[in-house]
Amino acid sequence: MAELKLLGVSLSPFSRRVEWALKIKGVEYEFVEEELQNKSPLLLESNPIHKKIPVLIHNGKPICESMIIVEYIDETFEGPFILPKDPYDRALARFWAKFFDEKCMPVMGKALFGSGEESDKAKEELGELIKILENELKDKKFFVGDKFGFADMAGNLMAYWMAIVEEASGNVFVTSEKFPIFCAWRDEYANYSPIKEHFPPREAILAHFKARFQAAAAAAASK
Repeated sequence: MAELKLLGVSLSPFSRRVEWALKIKGVEYEFVEEELQNKSPLLLESNPIHKKIPVLIHNGKPICESMIIVEYIDETFEGPFILPKDPYDRALARFWAKFFDEKCMPVMGKALFGSGEESDKAKEELGELIKILENELKDKKFFVGDKFGFADMAGNLMAYWMAIVEEASGNVFVTSEKFPIFCAWRDEYANYSPIKEHFPPREAILAHFKARFQAAAAAAASK
């Protein structure tokens, strides 16, 4: 049995956060693909409270929640640091990671998957949130200086997945004309060499969400 086992879903941004942290550290691990409609006994046993991926199992001990796992990896294994060494910068990185997860993600979900007035209102709110991100990114490549790190990793859903979901929906909201600084960060992100080769296949994500939108449209039409 491998010392490190990651329970996840290959197309999930949350699983990828953990995988990227392991890749940056150069740590070998075993990836176990989970089926969310048929969760394995190991997943349910390892994360009995939330019953969600990802879960990292290290020497038989499970660690849950993607960004908690990333911190654990950073503190446990040698290699390039993911959280900054400076206490202020570390606090800043945690702040923006929390901003992505608690402020941006719920609004993004409503903007992309909602309908009617709910979706329109969420798009306006998302635009305001992106402007806040742009203000922080001004004159910087990444969120804490010019080094890809913890906060950027937390933003992976917006940096990579969001544009693909927009394309699948046929409704592109975020453009370089509207949000040039945000899109420049997204481009830097896509070209960051330690993780560049470890993005999930774009076409697989696109096909997944196209199918999801088509199913939703069919369900709405049948009502």
